[in-house]
Amino acid sequence: MKRVSSLLAASLVSSLGISLLGGCTLGPNFTSPDPKTPPSWHDESVAAGNGERITTEADPDPKWWLAFNDPTLSALIERATQGNLDVQIAIVRIAQARANQRSASSEGLPKVTGKVGYTRAGIGPNVLGGAAGSDSSASSSALSGLLGSLSQPVDVYQGSLDLSWELDFFGKVRRSVEAAQAAADAAIDNRDDALVILQAEVAQTYARLRAAQASRQTAQADYDSEQQVLSLTQARATQGLVTDLDVETAKATLGSTEASLAQYDQQIASNMNGLAVLLGEAPGALDAELSAIAPIPPAPPQVPLGLPSGLARRRPDIRAAEAKLHQQTAQIGVAVAQFYPQVNMTGQFQQVAFHPGDLSNWANHFFSFGPSVSLPIFQGGQLRANLELAKANQVEAALTYRKTVLNALQDVENALAAYRTELRRNQALEKTVAAQAAALEIARSQYTHGVTTFINVLTAQNALEQQHQALIQSTLSLTTDVVTLYKALGGGWQ
Repeated sequence: MKRVSSLLAASLVSSLGISLLGGCTLGPNFTSPDPKTPPSWHDESVAAGNGERITTEADPDPKWWLAFNDPTLSALIERATQGNLDVQIAIVRIAQARANQRSASSEGLPKVTGKVGYTRAGIGPNVLGGAAGSDSSASSSALSGLLGSLSQPVDVYQGSLDLSWELDFFGKVRRSVEAAQAAADAAIDNRDDALVILQAEVAQTYARLRAAQASRQTAQADYDSEQQVLSLTQARATQGLVTDLDVETAKATLGSTEASLAQYDQQIASNMNGLAVLLGEAPGALDAELSAIAPIPPAPPQVPLGLPSGLARRRPDIRAAEAKLHQQTAQIGVAVAQFYPQVNMTGQFQQVAFHPGDLSNWANHFFSFGPSVSLPIFQGGQLRANLELAKANQVEAALTYRKTVLNALQDVENALAAYRTELRRNQALEKTVAAQAAALEIARSQYTHGVTTFINVLTAQNALEQQHQALIQSTLSLTTDVVTLYKALGGGWQ
């Protein structure tokens, strides 16, 4: 067996030397594409150099949620990163892609198979020749005796080693490994993209929860105030100072506010359940933890953007599109290599004996070893069609990459425009709410002293409620716009 091992080792070494000397890799080599991003952002908030809110002097912080200064939000995002099922599915797909990569790599290595067998064989007399019985001579008797002995069953023991090795002269295996590696890179980038989406979804759902709680708290305060107004109106009606119309109007206003409380309760429950599922937990798991009212996470005073040129490195979806382009480029090399001869080195060593103890006897061996070459002569156009398909897939991947870059730029510009315009609206609403609150106090004071009618109080009160709720929704939009902007910039997966 030592002699066999030496023979196989020498053959493998010589074949490896041949493949290294003569091997080449066909097909185009991949180079990272130019994302062709503009030198600066287009939105006017950046063009105007508004460094108070937007700056391009620094790249976005990978842990952008810390800028909201909300420990509960930060803890929820960290827990979601660990428990979210979409992220876990993406991690499993990475493992699948890496297993596929190892499988592709194994195609370039020798394959040795060991076999051990036992056979009991026998031949019937008629197969050996039944005509010997027609001759009564002594020679015929002797022949019959010989044939009878040959027809007795025998035991055959055998052990073998089979070797096969495809010598990758033209790089088909190497291109397959390259494509599998690119697919694994794309799986990693898809996992990172899932993280970016998850973190943004957690932050936005949390902000919607806090906005619903704030709206309900405001509506509850309005409800309490409207009850006082109703009591006052009823008391004035008994004195004949106001009509029943004022009383019924106050009741209608109170009922409308009461109805809105149920609406906000539904929003609170929905957002709590959504957060629980994002964290990989059952609906209701976070109710006790998040039931205490807390403010909407305020938008940070400044958002660092970086430059458009860094977007292609930060956005995982762009990185995944580049990896898929790499994969399709490598597949062209696989398709080209199929036009060239396939060289295989095969070998076999076998020991055959009629008794188990004789398997170690060198005299019972058989071996064969040598190369084989197969050349595709006529495949009915299949190979050419495979090459055309590979090239078309590469063109599609290149167009998808360019589309992904443009969509990323659009996401950032849209988020900037939404943030810029909502910021102006939010600032205006703050002034409106302050002025409307002062107007309501004046109307209530005048109504209490009989200077004005109830309709003036009701009008001022309704206006304040609407503007107050509008301010809450604007604050929510401002926070979610910043989250959308960070998501568009591609932070969080690092």
